[in-house]
Amino acid sequence: MIEAAIFIILPLCLAIAAFSDLFTMTIPNRVSAIILGAFVLVAPLAGLDLTTIGIHLSAGLAVFVVCFALFALNVMGGGDAKLLTASAVWFGFNNSLIEFLIYVSALGGVLAILVLMMRKQENTILASGLPVPHLLLTAKKIPYGIAIGMGGFFAYPSSP
Repeated sequence: MIEAAIFIILPLCLAIAAFSDLFTMTIPNRVSAIILGAFVLVAPLAGLDLTTIGIHLSAGLAVFVVCFALFALNVMGGGDAKLLTASAVWFGFNNSLIEFLIYVSALGGVLAILVLMMRKQENTILASGLPVPHLLLTAKKIPYGIAIGMGGFFAYPSSP
């Protein structure tokens, strides 16, 4: 049962966050809360000692500090900051967190370029009838939750 929770909760929440961000440009707070709460509940049952749990939580805190600064500078959205923070807790302070953050950064850059290219071709896309979410073309922000979700999927196999 615990193994199923470990293998399902984070990926499922990341997928929900990515799709929500794609279609609504928002990431529900409950998704990040479920990710964080599930870690706190599952970690002791999976055999992590208090020190290891503390290290994982401190990884989330470190990511939160950086994300909060980016949010304060209006570089990152609040939902993205919360999702990235909650996800970082699952990776802890080790190479898998670095791998996760590298994937998120690289995929976020690619996503930003693709979205900006699509917005430049908005009239052509609308005229062609392609089923593209309207907000993706008109919003002034990038749905970074997609990059966070994909980065989580790519880094998840190497996570502790």
